[in-house]
Amino acid sequence: MKNVLVLLSILAAAQAAHAAPAPKPITGNHDNNAPINIAADNFQADLNAKSGLYSGNVVVVQGDTKLRANQVHVLTVNGKADKITASGNVVVDSPTSGIATGENGVYSVGPRVVVMTGNVVLKKGKDVMRGAQLTVNMVTGQAVLGGGGARTQGSSGGRVQGVFTPNSQTQ
Repeated sequence: MKNVLVLLSILAAAQAAHAAPAPKPITGNHDNNAPINIAADNFQADLNAKSGLYSGNVVVVQGDTKLRANQVHVLTVNGKADKITASGNVVVDSPTSGIATGENGVYSVGPRVVVMTGNVVLKKGKDVMRGAQLTVNMVTGQAVLGGGGARTQGSSGGRVQGVFTPNSQTQ
């Protein structure tokens, strides 16, 4: 579970990948060893499945990075987190990386891959990127924002969108 915020804070950092000249591992300034604090309305453990489910106004904080979601499900293998799934109004907020929002986020711990889906929006200052799915490989630093498929009401028609404001200070 130690890596839950590391990976999710990386989601917001993916927007910076458009300006990077060469891929490099995404590490940021995040302290992987900082304590992880989790608050939720409920917690349910399944000892047979070796999993835990935090539900209801879940807030996970590590250092200066905060994750909010309706639910966070942690699946363990050999006593260590293997797959972490955040679902429902997922928001990752990091002062250094910006804000990433989506409907779902899945972190596969072994391969260190994050996939965020469902109306993904990345914001940093005035810069905004939108798409249907964001995939970030934390080992290589490569990120792909995809547009998805069919046009739905209020969508961009399956295309990736970006709005960047030159010479503006990011906040």
